[in-house]
Amino acid sequence: MPSIRDEICEEIRKHYAMKEARPWKDLPEYITFSDPETGKWFALFMTIGRDKLGLSVGLPGTENIDILDVKAAPDFILLMAGRDGILPAYHMNRRNWITVLLDGSVKTAQVLDLIDASYRIVTDSPRKRIYEAVKKIPKGHVATYAQIAAMAGNPQMQRAVGNALHHNPCFRVVNAQGKLSGAFAFGGPDEQAKRLIADGVEVKDGKVDLAKYQYRGEAEV
Repeated sequence: MPSIRDEICEEIRKHYAMKEARPWKDLPEYITFSDPETGKWFALFMTIGRDKLGLSVGLPGTENIDILDVKAAPDFILLMAGRDGILPAYHMNRRNWITVLLDGSVKTAQVLDLIDASYRIVTDSPRKRIYEAVKKIPKGHVATYAQIAAMAGNPQMQRAVGNALHHNPCFRVVNAQGKLSGAFAFGGPDEQAKRLIADGVEVKDGKVDLAKYQYRGEAEV
């Protein structure tokens, strides 16, 4: 019968379509899962003696136990302090990580939620938030650079929005006056205008009427 640890590892493999790594040859029971782009860990599985954890939290016994370290926000770590099966991080920075006992004291569904939260922390970046914000602009609407910055969580990072969209342009993004980007952004003159018109947005003299077409769903600027 598979252990709780085995079941959770299999859920990670399936849900995130990734394989684990075993960084330490002399500790094959220690395995990690990480973000493929950055290599940062979001889950670290270990098997250690209960007495090692007991040094800091008074956990009784000496037998080996499976544990999981996940990343968490500092305020969440304070909130979870003292909960059954949730301990200060073993082996990792306690300001940013917690340890979860895989002995049944924490329900599997909750463990998976903690792993997903850890994954989101590790994979978060300003550029990713920018691209996610751009995806929210619906057909027939546009958004400004300032608006995308606000939707991405920081109204001050308009320059970052410009840099991100320089690499991956979006025809639904215009400047604060509704003006379109230059021909270089979309590979040819009037290309952005053609895409906007096909999308249902009227373009006049290289501009879009923001009063009529600006997306108002959130973070209006």
